[in-house]
Amino acid sequence: MMISTIYEERKGDYLISTDRSLLDLDVIHRYLSQESYWAKGIARDQVARMIEHSSLVFGLYYQNRQIGFARVMTDTVRFAYLADVFVLPEFQGKGLGKWLVEFIVSLPEVQVKKFLLATRDAHSLYAKYGFEPLNQPEKFMRKLGK
Repeated sequence: MMISTIYEERKGDYLISTDRSLLDLDVIHRYLSQESYWAKGIARDQVARMIEHSSLVFGLYYQNRQIGFARVMTDTVRFAYLADVFVLPEFQGKGLGKWLVEFIVSLPEVQVKKFLLATRDAHSLYAKYGFEPLNQPEKFMRKLGK
């Protein structure tokens, strides 16, 4: 379910927006395919499809230049999943990732029973916003595709 409400927040020259028309697919694809550990090598058309089918997408901008991204899939009641969160390396260390996650978790569409994410190295960041390790991981299953 794509959520059509546009949410935005500004801090000086920085903007977070859920307006899909502002997204720079080249920036998103470049980061995911070349710099991320979770989507290395992903094709541009697959990134476009992921964005198209996500409930909410978040662009982080500095003076109209996209410098970060995240997306959420949610049914707005029971479940949400946060994915593909990044801030370009040259903008890291400024609190922008914290601001982005804080903005995301504040939205009404993600006030759900289960809000999940997967991370290899940012547990302490997400813990500040209420995420914690699964207390019963044996209840969860996965099916890996291609």
